[in-house]
Amino acid sequence: MRYTTRALHAPYPKKDTHNSLRMPIYQNAAFDFDSAEELEEVFTGKKPGHAYSRASNPTIEELESKVKFITNATGVVATSSGMSAISNTFLALLKSGDNIITTNKLFGHTLSFFQTTLVDFGVEVRFIDITNENEIKNAIDEKTKIIFFETISNPELIIPDIKILSRISKDNNLILIADTTMTPFYLFDSKKHGVNIDLLSATKYISGGGTVIGGLIIDNGNFNWKTYPHLDKFYKLANQNAFIVKLKKQTFRNMGACLTAQSAYMLSLGLETLALRSDRTASNIINLANFLNTNPKIKSVNYPMLENNKFNHLAKEYFLFAGAVLTFDLKNKEEAYKFMNNLKLIRRSTNIQDNKSLIIAPYHTIYAEYTDEQKFSFGLREGTLRLSVGIEDIDDLIEDVTLALAKI
Repeated sequence: MRYTTRALHAPYPKKDTHNSLRMPIYQNAAFDFDSAEELEEVFTGKKPGHAYSRASNPTIEELESKVKFITNATGVVATSSGMSAISNTFLALLKSGDNIITTNKLFGHTLSFFQTTLVDFGVEVRFIDITNENEIKNAIDEKTKIIFFETISNPELIIPDIKILSRISKDNNLILIADTTMTPFYLFDSKKHGVNIDLLSATKYISGGGTVIGGLIIDNGNFNWKTYPHLDKFYKLANQNAFIVKLKKQTFRNMGACLTAQSAYMLSLGLETLALRSDRTASNIINLANFLNTNPKIKSVNYPMLENNKFNHLAKEYFLFAGAVLTFDLKNKEEAYKFMNNLKLIRRSTNIQDNKSLIIAPYHTIYAEYTDEQKFSFGLREGTLRLSVGIEDIDDLIEDVTLALAKI
């Protein structure tokens, strides 16, 4: 079955009492049991079941099962946000004294997590050029545990060569973790390309219209957890499910990163139309990128599917298309803000991959806490605008951009 068929016809974990075509929303905290013995068996893990919605819930289980079925993963944990998916994963896998390898060309809040929160727990974060094979190899030592990257960086739109990252990870027995928010599983098969753990903000493509906040942790089942000493206890308990079991029984439970049942229901609905919305976006964004490329008031346009983009060959190799986000540069902050303020259709907002087209100036907003020198090192510029292209009619988007540019 192809993507949408799998999303629509994923089997329910359990038969519904009324044979509903859609899993009900179990908006409750606790569950009843037939006996004290059964309650004990669920708490001790001897029997599957739901005891408390902070740990598990039937509606959330249905979402996790659907994602697992679509992606052919070993296990899936749905979380309260994309950032909680990132934080729970790293806190589950790392201990003080470990180090990880990544780049500073990351989404601002992920970068903040690495530079402040993770460091405070005694983990060293080694920032390198993720596109430079030698830099990656030279950064590895006996305490390195993870290589982390974004499939397409936000907002710089850098694409690393994933087969190189996969080979280095395997050669050194490191866990390869990808943030695939910009290219979720309809656009990119992370398991096929050697990614071990797939993290994404479900708020974006999956929710469909930015309706809810949520995140996903996907264990692709292609890392041998028997070789990972931090999970030794959990491997003895659950073999290749060691990582998922540690999340469920310890880190995720203890951190309280639970998704709500209502949000899980909305995300399940979004999964079913993800391909339809993505295909519309793919058409819109390449047309808009080509249009912007012809306007003399725009200094440069950055979108990996453009033929002159330096990452075009990698975008074509790995992705169905290179996501819903493009960036372009105007002369300075004044021009960028004047352009934004004259838009009538495109909304001024921070989210990406909504049904609506959204625009923001990252230098002055998402990265506001950093100095000008730091922003420059991240590849940011004062006149850069990040445009997340939606599913509106393309002629209306082009007209809106044309009229706003005319006011500059």
